[in-house]
Amino acid sequence: MPKYLVIVESPTKAKTLRRFLGDDFIVESSVGHVRDLPTKKSDVPAIYKAEKWAHLGVNVEDKFQPIYIVQADKKAKITELKKLMKGCEILYLATDEDREGEAISWHLLELLKPKIPVKRMVFHEITRTAIAAALEDTRDIDADMVEAQEARRIIDRLYGFEVSQMLWRKIAPRLSAGRVQSVAIKMLVERERARMRFTEAEYWDLTGLFGAQEAGAAKDREFKAALRTIDGRPVAQGRDFDPDSGKLKREGVELLDAAAAASLRSQCGATSFSVVKAEEKPYARKPAAPFTTSTLQQECNRKLRFDARRTMRAAQRLYESGFITYMRTDSVNLSSEAIALARKAVVDAYGESYLSPQPRTFKSKVKNAQEAHEAIRPAGDRVRTVAEVAQKLGPDEARAYELIWKRTLACQMADARGRRMVIDIAGTVTGAETPVGRKVVFRASGKVIDFPGFLRAYVEGSDDPGAALADKDVILPPVAVGDVLDLRSIEAESHVTLPPARLTEATLVKTLEESGIGRPSTYASIIEKILSQSYSFRKGNALVPTFTAFAVVRLMSDHLPELVDYAFTARMEDRLDSIARGERESLPYLKEFYYGDATPGLRPMLDKSMEHIDPRTVCTIPLGEDGDGREVVVRVGRFGPYLQRGEDNGNVPSETCPDELSVVRASEMIDAAKKAAEPIGMDPESGKPVFVKSGRYGPYVQLGKGSKEKGAEKPKMVSLLKDMQPADVSFEMALKLLELPRPLGNDAEGKLIEAGIGRYGPYIKRGSDFRSLEATDDVMTVGLERALALLAQEKRGRGARATAEPIKVFENVELLGGADIKLLKGRYGPYVTDGTHNGSLPRDYADPMALTLDEAIDLIAKAKARGPSKRRKKTAKKTTKKASKKTTKKSAKKTAKKTAKKA
Repeated sequence: MPKYLVIVESPTKAKTLRRFLGDDFIVESSVGHVRDLPTKKSDVPAIYKAEKWAHLGVNVEDKFQPIYIVQADKKAKITELKKLMKGCEILYLATDEDREGEAISWHLLELLKPKIPVKRMVFHEITRTAIAAALEDTRDIDADMVEAQEARRIIDRLYGFEVSQMLWRKIAPRLSAGRVQSVAIKMLVERERARMRFTEAEYWDLTGLFGAQEAGAAKDREFKAALRTIDGRPVAQGRDFDPDSGKLKREGVELLDAAAAASLRSQCGATSFSVVKAEEKPYARKPAAPFTTSTLQQECNRKLRFDARRTMRAAQRLYESGFITYMRTDSVNLSSEAIALARKAVVDAYGESYLSPQPRTFKSKVKNAQEAHEAIRPAGDRVRTVAEVAQKLGPDEARAYELIWKRTLACQMADARGRRMVIDIAGTVTGAETPVGRKVVFRASGKVIDFPGFLRAYVEGSDDPGAALADKDVILPPVAVGDVLDLRSIEAESHVTLPPARLTEATLVKTLEESGIGRPSTYASIIEKILSQSYSFRKGNALVPTFTAFAVVRLMSDHLPELVDYAFTARMEDRLDSIARGERESLPYLKEFYYGDATPGLRPMLDKSMEHIDPRTVCTIPLGEDGDGREVVVRVGRFGPYLQRGEDNGNVPSETCPDELSVVRASEMIDAAKKAAEPIGMDPESGKPVFVKSGRYGPYVQLGKGSKEKGAEKPKMVSLLKDMQPADVSFEMALKLLELPRPLGNDAEGKLIEAGIGRYGPYIKRGSDFRSLEATDDVMTVGLERALALLAQEKRGRGARATAEPIKVFENVELLGGADIKLLKGRYGPYVTDGTHNGSLPRDYADPMALTLDEAIDLIAKAKARGPSKRRKKTAKKTTKKASKKTTKKSAKKTAKKTAKKA
């Protein structure tokens, strides 16, 4: 009979642990948290519902006592764990080793109330050796960590509930605020404001192609050099301009326009050039530290295009399956055993010359890093292959594991070594405007890697693709000072300054961590929340704030500035960390945060601000004045943003980038909306007005005005064709569109065939049988014969068997266990399939044939993560009261007859 009960928080983790523990152990999971603060009023226990603070779930009047409730779906689990505990001699609480895991263990202890010895068991990798060591080295629950986690949870609840209610009243319902979330939104908005203020500037420079004769070489070596200085004054580059004004921000810089560049180009053509400087310096580049939670999220975003949630999901599965160490860590330490394993692997894979002379150790640059933990690395005493991980877990996990292994390997490898070269080439130009002559200097820069070192295993990703491109090898010829060079050609080039780049998930995570705001383990959920709460959307890999985010940030910056102040939020994190270390108590800090001390607390700030906030002011984003001096603004309403200019309004299309909404464009949209309010004609058949409108999801024609009254007839609407612009739609064309779907005739069986425009474009249909029209077909003119031919073809959508030849095939994909990925043409566009999972290409994907293997794997992985589609269950139609009464009467009569017969 089992003697020991081991409780973990995850079923997968429990399954892995059972492999290492014998029959004396029962391993069961709590399936996450077992109790928490109430999330809605109905969850609050009856004895507290009358209290003013009940909605918070925290008694702010009595030492900030939290009200914990067991979640409904966990009550049966607690009962099950209590039964399992009977007959056992020891209870091992083996939840994760971070604050969250410590809190789960404490809550389990409070609920189970065990009468047997309890031991806290911690490990940072799930291997036989680590589990055996953890059983021998147990401890008590860390009360300081529990207290810090509880304080963090209470503060997040007070901040979230109290500030969110203000946002509901002053901006729009269902908005949320958060201690870290609101600061992250502010970072996105500040970057977008910088882009909106940005003024483009133009500058010119010259690039020459020079030739150098090498001794013994069959032909000259050619290389490019850019104009560096004119008479000692540096030629203006993008960094020399103020981004807001578009003007030079420093003196002594030579700014070339088109005319000056063209003149200088012609003068250089008649000038002799020689080398005035030739330098070559050695350099060494060291490898990056092994992964922490945040750097793993950043690299997966840069290299694999994973969002933070997807990265953490893959890492969680890798950890729980015993492939990597614990994935929530801010430490860059490696154990001596891990270093020895990595160094041996370096020698085996690359040879002794690629090994660093001494074992490398790293120190975290992040504030409040918990150095006692270990970095993320492969678990155990052997390395798994990518194919092994893929076969057991899937492609996402395999790709993340490959990054983790290569990064761990690289951190123990030798430096990359090379040489950097600089050649300056000078000449004196003369012309009609410069008879005295001006000295111009061109500069060529080069770099050569002599020994790749750790770069053989791993190259860190870059947030600046331009900088990464510039860092590639450029080999320059060996020249000496005084050598005369030939100018083979010279080009004048125009450049424009670029606005500050938007934050990506990677750069947002990096900025938050460097600022000491939040914890890496929470970044994934924070980013997911700001994407799902109408605060931002993705454009490529960038995060774009919405106008709703602008309104929220303005309200908080103007009226609750401390709550979105970066330094204030970082200090909060410091205080919470000091509680975890046992240096402070939580109660004094909770009182200070909520009620205030030397400075106002949350409650006084909210009470003071509530009466002073003007919703119209905070929900207004000025764009500027139009040519007639009228102010154009964006207003955030309860149902989304809209444009306003005096009495005129206009829609803001969904996912409009704020920096792209100029006064000119906004005015055009308002004018279009004003025009759309006026009919372009009256339908001769119905007598109803015909409109051309633009909605949030595109332009369309509409028959009739429509009414918001209940039961009113809905006007007919038909989308414009893909290549149509609202301004080009004539009254005649609008009437033709309103005829859709149009009948084409009947088939041999007498079934009607129609042509129309749907959500996915033009189509033909016969009953419930649809076919998409090809690009060469015109929905307005397609005939019955063509429609019958299309309907005779077998469906090529994912709902039917794809018999058509694949457009492209990736054979024997290692990450999918040797399966093929096929690119097929479906009813709703091209998609990839591995035979089990299907993933659509993005609608804006220009050329499906350009699809890469990595992109195809990414689409399959996303499809796998989504799981099978959830179809609605058919529900029986409700019977009317009359029908149910009839049924009741009939059954009553039958019962009476049966009773009479028996009698």
